[in-house]
Amino acid sequence: MTPTPDSPATFRAPTRFGDFGGVFAPETLMAPLQELERAWLELRADASFTDELEGLLEHYAGRPTPLTHVRRFSERIGVEVWLKREDLLHTGAHKLNNTLGQCLLAQRMGKRRILAETGAGQHGVATATACALLGLECTVYMGAVDAARQRPNLLRMELLGARVHIVEHGQRTLKDAINEALRAWVGEPETTHYVLGSVLGPHPFPSMVADFQEVIGREARAQVLERRGALPDVAVACVGGGSNAIGLFRAFVPDASVALVGVEAGGEGPATGKHAARFAGGTPGVLHGCYTWLLQDADGQIEDTHSVSAGLDYPAVGPEHAALRARGRARYEWADDDDALRGFEALAELEGILAALESSHALGWVLRECESLAGQCVLINLSGRGDKDLDTIAALRAERGR
Repeated sequence: MTPTPDSPATFRAPTRFGDFGGVFAPETLMAPLQELERAWLELRADASFTDELEGLLEHYAGRPTPLTHVRRFSERIGVEVWLKREDLLHTGAHKLNNTLGQCLLAQRMGKRRILAETGAGQHGVATATACALLGLECTVYMGAVDAARQRPNLLRMELLGARVHIVEHGQRTLKDAINEALRAWVGEPETTHYVLGSVLGPHPFPSMVADFQEVIGREARAQVLERRGALPDVAVACVGGGSNAIGLFRAFVPDASVALVGVEAGGEGPATGKHAARFAGGTPGVLHGCYTWLLQDADGQIEDTHSVSAGLDYPAVGPEHAALRARGRARYEWADDDDALRGFEALAELEGILAALESSHALGWVLRECESLAGQCVLINLSGRGDKDLDTIAALRAERGR
């Protein structure tokens, strides 16, 4: 987030994106949400806050992250591919952009207790990291299924001083972790801040998280213009809740020549019902505080999801993505587990880069669709690194006889 001339009186983040978004929250959270919005709007116009945050992003987190032209990968598929390297940010993913912003905001608000949810573990690690840096108490909620498949990140959170609460009910994945974090916030809103990890939830979270993640797209747009003298034809990012994708897309929304493609988790294929592709099999509804596209049955009950990637295994998508799709500015495709594995393997073998399974869905989609993309320039947000996924990758490769 760069310093802005906007004052709280002139800048107003939307409570809705078209028909989507809003505030669907219990009465006990309305005052904390309003307090959070006021503090965020005031501090984003406060030079001391923005200077401190930018200093942390540069000197602690490692921004700007590089832009890499993956030449051998590009030659193999006949597409000019560039990667925005959020995998090289401290902690290994884009999540730190948001957690540093929110934890610094919480500190300025006098909130000493921080709650967070996590799926793939990267948001939990980034929250624990920011709390350790700023001297804040940290509790992270994580589904038992995700804790088992993302054990390295569970250990990292504990080493960073966080208390990790394992959620054993429901599907025991990200949805259930968010449920528990929200319940805990309802219990102590006066002293606690909930660091929501994506562009989800009740207002102001979708706008605020996007605000902290916009740095990705601003850097990428400037870097690609400097390096190749022109904008890309297509900007691609994986989409779970969608913070890394919104972080990239916002900088290119005004550029009609740049197609925006979000890649959801196709799991075993949308036709099987074992997937997390909201736009391929969902309908509009309310979950975790906002109106958006989600996977639900005819009675409005949330359906189970599946993805080899813990970070994409969530039944709803951020409301700004729903709005971008509704007005035709972005399109949303899906890549299944096998596509993601092929994307991971190709980048590792051709470029020496281990991508997170989340980002591997974007890679896998580009690999699968390379004929239709032939000769174009594609910018992919590599949202995280794959260290956390090596056990899952090894099991998947063995299962497929690799």
